[in-house]
Amino acid sequence: MRYRRSDVVARAIEVLDAHGLDALSMRRLAGDLGVQPGALYHHFTNKDALLAAIADEILHRGRRPAEIMAWDAELHLLCLGLRDAMRRHRDGALLIAQVNRSDAEALEEPLRSALERAGAGAQLTRVGARTLVRLVLSHEDADDADFALGLGLVLDGLRARLA
Repeated sequence: MRYRRSDVVARAIEVLDAHGLDALSMRRLAGDLGVQPGALYHHFTNKDALLAAIADEILHRGRRPAEIMAWDAELHLLCLGLRDAMRRHRDGALLIAQVNRSDAEALEEPLRSALERAGAGAQLTRVGARTLVRLVLSHEDADDADFALGLGLVLDGLRARLA
């Protein structure tokens, strides 16, 4: 049976949820799909490419619909969406942090866009977006009240800087 790339990613997410990031391998995934490991290389050049595709799909599933709203409300929703997406999957934050370590701008881009629309300068935009992403990644397992307080503190600081 031939699998589409999207089928392979969907099954990889199921394996991730069932066994965790450390147990996710090309060999295990191929076995679950009933194909030879080499068949996966038709879709992904290596495991890193597979992990990047999984992280992208997890983030895509967590995105909230775009609406016209205040910049700070948008940042709030984007952070909640990122956290929700990561929490839906076993080792989600670990995977997303690992994949995006070298390309953090991909996670930061929507946050940067909202800060730019608010009138933030280049440094505040860069540092503000990075701070929000790091807050979300580091608070995946924190209770909701602690996360909400931390997010509120960062957003209050951004509002004060932009006032």
